[in-house]
This record gives sequence, C-alpha cells and structure tokens, in this order.
Amino acid sequence: MTDNPFEAMTKQMQEMAKSFPAMDAFSPKGFEAMMGLMPKDMMETFFGNKLNPDGLDAKTRLLLTLAGLTMQGAQNEVVLRQTVRHAVEAGAHKQQIIDTIGQMAAFAGIPAMNRAMQLAQEVLDGDAADEAKDKERDA
Repeated sequence: MTDNPFEAMTKQMQEMAKSFPAMDAFSPKGFEAMMGLMPKDMMETFFGNKLNPDGLDAKTRLLLTLAGLTMQGAQNEVVLRQTVRHAVEAGAHKQQIIDTIGQMAAFAGIPAMNRAMQLAQEVLDGDAADEAKDKERDA
C-alpha cells in the first residue's frame, strides 16, 4: 500500500475499469461514432433563438463554441469534431467554419489553429465522402 491516497485511489479505479467487459475495446473514436447528431430544429429550440427571438441562432452559437474550443488549443478532439458536425447541421458552410478557426490564430496561436483546422477538416472531408457515397447509391 502506498502513502499517497490519490495514487491508491487511481490504482483502485484502474482495476475497477479493467473489470468492465467492454473496456478493452473502448476508444474515443468508437464513443464518438455512437454519439448522435441533433437535428437543426431541435438545436434552434434548445440552443438557438426559437425561445429568444432577439438572441443568437444555433449556427452562431456553435461557431462561437468552435472559436472557444480553438482558443483552448483544440484539446478536446471529440467535442471539437462534434461541434463542427452540429455547426454544419445548423447551416454553417465550410468556409464559415474555416474562417471561424482561422480568426482564432491571432488569439490562440498558429499551433492551436492548425490543430483545430486539422480536426475540422477530418469532419468536413468525411461529410464530403458520405455525400459522394449517397449520390453513388442513388444513381
């Protein structure tokens, strides 16, 4: 036993996590794939200006969130990618997402902007590939 209670607690939590059956296969990407996409109407109701007509719409709120996540150094990859997906669903165009992230270079620095841009590009490229597959299937 260690004298450090935090270390003992961490070890106990790790042992407990190992006992869960699916923890061996857990990955952040897998968790992200399970997360749903909120429809635009629902976003406008809960986060937009449907209940507050003079407030910000969902797209603007999501672009502001994207700017904040970039300012934090794009540390939370899952949340940043989900924010880009939801911004697109709320009506943001690819260039608006790029401009939002690019604007943060002056405040967060080039490395943070580059990381956020890389994560956003993964989502935007994935969406374009999905659209191409849909068109192929419908043809």
